[in-house]
Amino acid sequence: MKTTIDAGDFKAKCLQLLDTVAAQRKPLIITKRGKPVAKLVPVPPRAVLFGALAGSVASESDIVAPVGDAWESVPQVQAVAEVYCLM
Repeated sequence: MKTTIDAGDFKAKCLQLLDTVAAQRKPLIITKRGKPVAKLVPVPPRAVLFGALAGSVASESDIVAPVGDAWESVPQVQAVAEVYCLM
């Protein structure tokens, strides 16, 4: 297949050229009076979405249990609570 085609020829053979570009996976440049005006390119193949995130999610058996480590803000919150309770 040629890499360039005149716009008049493209108009006459449009559907056939679309199938050819899709099958051969090569772009086609459409010219008008010898100057490129458009480029017909094949659509990239669709990525498979099913299973794309496999292995990227961690599973925990108990999501409501405490983590065991105290947060850094816990002593500060307790200190503020004690100050307001003593007043």
